[in-house]
Amino acid sequence: MSSKTSSDKDHIAQIKKGFFNFGQIEKYFVNDKRDGVFQVISDRTFQDLDLEDVFKFIDRTVSCVGQQYLYYFMRVIPLGDARKERLENVISIFQADPALRAATTTEISKLNKTDAYYITSLFHGKYTPRPGWYWLIQLLSAVSVLAVIMAFFLPQILIFLIVLLPVNLGIHYWNKNNLYQYGSSIPQLLILTQTARSILKNPEFAAQNNALQAQVSMLDQLGLPMSIFKIEAKLQGEIGMFVDYVFELFKALFLVEPVLLFTILKILDSKRQHIEDVFRFVAETDIALSTLALRESVPYACQPDFHLELKHLQIRDVYHPLIFDGVANDLTLQTKSALLTGSNMSGKTTFIRTVGINALLGQTINTCFAHAFAMTAMKIHSSIRISDDLLGDKSYYFEEVLTIKNLLEESRSGYSNLFLLDELFKGTNSVERIAIGKSVLSYLTQGSNLALASTHDRELSNFLADTFDLYHFTEVIHQDAVIFDYKLKPGKLVTTNAIRILELNDYPSTVVQEALTLAAGNR
Repeated sequence: MSSKTSSDKDHIAQIKKGFFNFGQIEKYFVNDKRDGVFQVISDRTFQDLDLEDVFKFIDRTVSCVGQQYLYYFMRVIPLGDARKERLENVISIFQADPALRAATTTEISKLNKTDAYYITSLFHGKYTPRPGWYWLIQLLSAVSVLAVIMAFFLPQILIFLIVLLPVNLGIHYWNKNNLYQYGSSIPQLLILTQTARSILKNPEFAAQNNALQAQVSMLDQLGLPMSIFKIEAKLQGEIGMFVDYVFELFKALFLVEPVLLFTILKILDSKRQHIEDVFRFVAETDIALSTLALRESVPYACQPDFHLELKHLQIRDVYHPLIFDGVANDLTLQTKSALLTGSNMSGKTTFIRTVGINALLGQTINTCFAHAFAMTAMKIHSSIRISDDLLGDKSYYFEEVLTIKNLLEESRSGYSNLFLLDELFKGTNSVERIAIGKSVLSYLTQGSNLALASTHDRELSNFLADTFDLYHFTEVIHQDAVIFDYKLKPGKLVTTNAIRILELNDYPSTVVQEALTLAAGNR
């Protein structure tokens, strides 16, 4: 992809404003079976890489269904290239036809109401079961219809209808709770089906989705009976209210709602896969629009280059998407992993997250915030943000022990893995920390695995020189100010400024002098 320029103002303007309801957004991801996928990103890595904030940035979808599926996209790396190829194919269609892009955006945006979040319940959730006495509902409905017909010939039947009406009213209003459960999802399913049908009218989409067209047609046949669920559309004004009351009485007398509800639910239960396929089609189309808008809004981006060469990572001008004025960096790893050194706030952890975020987005939305990003397909694991679990009575060290144990197990999975590690075992003493750190990092990088790790222990670099390339970040003290350039540099860190920074912050001279003396003696 060619790079493009964009001002910071334009960069920010595309970001969605307002509240992100992740309880609703993650519904599809939480309930999907996720069979046959390459990796599901763990909650640990999701938190370590600040992926909730990253999602807020990359989300340019115009519908709730697209937003839900984009979250799934970001949390699930698929097997193979099929999803990526579909995404790029749709993006290329919209790039070639701006008018179609605008029209499709308008069509899909009809699903931007929060009610659309509930469509997933129609293929993931359990349906309200028919009551054991449903036969009585059917019988009373049929009797009511028959009685009305007979009343034209035998007016005395009206007395029977007056007696029957309270019974039917009781059943009608008993069913309201059942009806309200689908008052959001089923009307939105109607809009979803209409949206899919509209998109499929375009020859570019129709030719590739013959099976989907048949599924849309089947769901279309349910459009008329499902329209009864648009209970939120009330008639306005006094005449409207009168008509509404009459219509409500009509539905109660003939038990229209419970009969239609349980009939429709039975049909929908048998069409779960149809509904999900249509959901995915519309959602993927929205994701293609979102990804295209994202690529156009950032300073530059690229599609990653995947290859079969193992233990290979080559990055040029990569940047963190949430740092608008951030410094871009390069990194090339060939058979060796990378060990980063440098002081606090120099950029080590941010760079580790930058690589992790781009490696993930490259394998999900096929987009990296870099001029070039070449990698082996890799699972992504992390240990960056560890904290005490006070409620679970776990110390920082024990929490990290359990986290690293999981990574050691993943390293033997037979897949290529990218391990992102920030200051291993800093909850223990330096002698044991260095010893454990060396053994763990050596173990993690066996086979086709790569690791990107940071440390304050410069001694660790001596033990890992055969398996890790050394890089560092440095700061410069200029006119009593600490200046960070956030530029990754090859080699071992040879200068330190920690004690000098204490001096600049007016620590007592005796403290500074003693620290300098002790540090000199330990070098």
